[in-house]
Parts: sequence; C-alpha cells; structure tokens
Amino acid sequence: MLLAKLRTLLDQKAVRYALLEHSPAYTAQEVAAKLHVHGWELAKATVVRADDRFLMVVLAAPSYVDLRRVCALAGAKTARLATEEEIAGLFPGCEIGAMPPFGNLWGVPVWVDERLALDQTIVFSAGTHHEAIRMSFADYRRLVEPQIVSVATARAPQRAA
Repeated sequence: MLLAKLRTLLDQKAVRYALLEHSPAYTAQEVAAKLHVHGWELAKATVVRADDRFLMVVLAAPSYVDLRRVCALAGAKTARLATEEEIAGLFPGCEIGAMPPFGNLWGVPVWVDERLALDQTIVFSAGTHHEAIRMSFADYRRLVEPQIVSVATARAPQRAA
C-alpha cells in the first residue's frame, strides 16, 4: 500500500501520478528491470551523512554518489553513506532502502543530480519494495524544492574524509 504520508501530499496538491506495482525488488536497478524502465529513468534516493547532518541525494539508478563532491558542496569535512539503522530512524514507515525521494516529508534536505533533473518524468520507489510512482519531474520539483547539484559518478562511493 502506498505510503500514507506520500499519498496525502500528492492528493492534497492534486498531482497526477501512476502507482506502479511490481514483484519485490531491493535495488534500484532491479526495480527498473521489473518495471521495464531504463535505469537512467529511475530515480533512487540515497542518504548521506555529511559531518553530523543527513542529506537525501537523488540520482539515476546506475549512478553513485560522489562523496567528495558532497563534502565540497555541503562544506563538510567528511561524508559517508548512512547505515541501515540510521535510515530506519530517519524514515519511519518506509521499508529500508525503498524510501521515496521526498526527504522533505521527514525534515531531510533533498539534493537531485542535475542529469536526473533533465527528465520529463520521474519514477521512484514509493516506500515499499513492491511499489513505485511515476509522475512529472516538474510536479516533483514543485513539491520537494530540491537543490539541483552535480553529485553523480559512475564509481562506487568511497568514504570522503
């Protein structure tokens, strides 16, 4: 069932969206495959801890977060991917690893990679490992008001210190 917090926001703002159900998938690339969507069209929400604060970084499924770039943009000394325990505490009601890219609903700032911001539509996990949402990027941007940044890389992240 679609995360109530997200459904309420989308319905209150009269946003057109499609709820896409699929068999369970645990990585963004698996979700893309199950939905028959190219990986570059699927947005994944990644949580980064920059010094003592958390950021949600949203990027295309095949990409990784450039933690050195996050440090530079955030003015942080260190950055690392958040742990599962940290994620569970930040996004109650979401299955770990399936949080939608709406960090603002939980008080977490959202950064979107500039390449993803060029897309007309956005497809993303809806809070579970078996549901996704497709909606216009323009509506997403209006609801979330993310910072658009260049933080994607093709390499797996290394801790930035």
